[in-house]
Amino acid sequence: MELVIQNLSKTYPGGVRALRDVSLTIPTGMFGLLGPNGAGKSTLMRTLATLQEPESGTVRLGELDLLREKDAVRRVLGYLPQEFGLYPNLSAEVVLDHFATLKGISSGKERARAVTALLEQTNLAAVRRSPVGGFSGGMKQRLGIAIALLGAPKLVIVDEPTAGLDPTERHRFLNLLSEIGQDIVVILSTHIVEDVRELCSNVAIIAAGQVRAQGSPDALIERLRGTIWRRRISRDALAAVRAQHRVISTRLIAGAPEIRVHAASSPGDGFVQVEPDLEDVYFEQVTAASAGEAA
Repeated sequence: MELVIQNLSKTYPGGVRALRDVSLTIPTGMFGLLGPNGAGKSTLMRTLATLQEPESGTVRLGELDLLREKDAVRRVLGYLPQEFGLYPNLSAEVVLDHFATLKGISSGKERARAVTALLEQTNLAAVRRSPVGGFSGGMKQRLGIAIALLGAPKLVIVDEPTAGLDPTERHRFLNLLSEIGQDIVVILSTHIVEDVRELCSNVAIIAAGQVRAQGSPDALIERLRGTIWRRRISRDALAAVRAQHRVISTRLIAGAPEIRVHAASSPGDGFVQVEPDLEDVYFEQVTAASAGEAA
């Protein structure tokens, strides 16, 4: 099953164009949607989750029209938004049972089986009777994905799921996502390149409301091969180098800036050509979008 998005556009009051003719074909499996804050990721995710209307465009999940058959879509949709609230005094199993009822699982025995299975899958069985107000951030995220998995969805959307998690919880959550992303469409929307690199065989980069690039991480990286250059410079020289070259990223190494430049040939003395990675692809596309260059 594929999710096919064609020419999706959305403009908010005040003239802010959140989406500009977005078209994507998303196959079964883990799909990474990379973009900076304000790129349009959350607008796209809310639209796919049937929570808001676009101005134009179409979205289909197999035979389902996501924009016209909202009730049918919600029966096969699991959604973990960037922020979600839980009643802190309720236990994990009560929360899950409540959402299972909302999902249309009317049989008490069927709900109990679903709740038990999902608590086991998300490694929350040991705290099933504990109030969720005492859960760590990672535990709450795992409970959120358990809620999203109720009803055996065909499309699961997770929006910035690892933001704020410590490294242990982040890896635990990513491992959970990799397990569920085998036979259904799972969209991981994030600005964290490492999350996508670890999980996704297909990725799209969105910036300024436009899809800038789409493909496998290896294919996207290959396009930059031979064009990424690295150099360490002093802090005082940074502004001058930015004025002369297309600096796509800067990081501190032992307190000194190390820049990465996108150029077809050597930018000059001191620059060393390096193998590109997915982070270079991301920053190059975001830099181009900021400069107003066409996708």
